[in-house]
Amino acid sequence: MTATLERSAERDAALRAALPHVPALGWTRAAMRAGLADIGEPAEAAEWLFPRGATGMVEAFSDLADREAIEAAGALETLRTGPRIRALLAARLRWLEPWREAERRAVGLLALPWNAGIAARVAGRTADTLWRAAGDTSTDLSRHTRRLTLAGIHVATLAFWLRQPEPPMEEVLAFLDRRLADLARLQRRPAPRS
Repeated sequence: MTATLERSAERDAALRAALPHVPALGWTRAAMRAGLADIGEPAEAAEWLFPRGATGMVEAFSDLADREAIEAAGALETLRTGPRIRALLAARLRWLEPWREAERRAVGLLALPWNAGIAARVAGRTADTLWRAAGDTSTDLSRHTRRLTLAGIHVATLAFWLRQPEPPMEEVLAFLDRRLADLARLQRRPAPRS
């Protein structure tokens, strides 16, 4: 299980305010200070809200996207597990749509070799959060397998979504559906005999 991330209404408000500045300024203290100025908060609040700087902002942004996806997905109780996961991933992508460039910059930052540990933590937290929202309570090996598999599908779908030229959301969701269908086919294959 991934470590819990610090959350607060102040951090969420600062992130939301900084998002319009990220395309031009990147995930920087300058973007955060500009966002804080927009909402009438002191620029130095960036230091105590995000003491780890850019990676802390990106990690909090991913967590915010996860929470927004769960809220946007709505009631999932009537769906089977597969459609629940699909609804959550689609909701996450739709929430990110206005912030595509911010997500592109976040992925670029996490792709740097020295941020590999943070990237793994972010991907793991998203997979765990979405699986729990889908109702998974497993504690055995399948828990980890499910999360690793979902992380792979999520990362592949993000890469497809972020490519140039930008594909319409229908194409992205069709790509996601193909990945989920591939996974379902793999799960139905009989185990090799020993």
